[in-house]
Amino acid sequence: MVSLAIIDYGAGNLRSIGKALEKEGADILITSNHAEILDKDGIVLPGVGAFGDAMAMLRERNLLSVFNEIAAADKPLLGICLGLQILFSEGEEMGHFRGLNLIPGQVVKFPRGEKVPQIGWNTIEIQQTDHYLVQSIPNQVYMYFVHSYHPVLENPTNAITLTTYGKTTYASMVYVKEIAATQFHPEKSGKWGLKLLENFVGHCHR
Repeated sequence: MVSLAIIDYGAGNLRSIGKALEKEGADILITSNHAEILDKDGIVLPGVGAFGDAMAMLRERNLLSVFNEIAAADKPLLGICLGLQILFSEGEEMGHFRGLNLIPGQVVKFPRGEKVPQIGWNTIEIQQTDHYLVQSIPNQVYMYFVHSYHPVLENPTNAITLTTYGKTTYASMVYVKEIAATQFHPEKSGKWGLKLLENFVGHCHR
């Protein structure tokens, strides 16, 4: 059985993603312990809230360094929603904050005139058809989003999928090596979101 660590840093409902991953056959541990995180086959970084607050909570729990260890060990990591955003170099939500800098780029607010937050279903346009997370997922399926800020990649080829909201097209799934992330909530996205989680669990079973 695949063992996954869900990083507990005080941001979000961890049980909802945990239950979804358990449904796909994973053994789940919710933890903030470095050794326990690095011992697992894969890691999930969820999150709901603000960029700066999330970084402060990671710092308070002495969790910042574990991400460099995850990257150095080539451990599969899946970020979700705010968990995607804090993987970036910096974010501008309620100020200017440094992120984990594992995915080069910025997280910025949707332009004035767009209704924020984006809440509800929107499509994903697959760019990297060979990436493991989107295997057996059709193009232009709907996923469930809740966010007011969106990522801007330094390198556009790091986009797995794109999504358009109003006049803004942004990367709704991103990756760098074994680190990948979704701006939408796969655990709330029905059949295709669960398929994405199944793909992640399968990848961690290598």
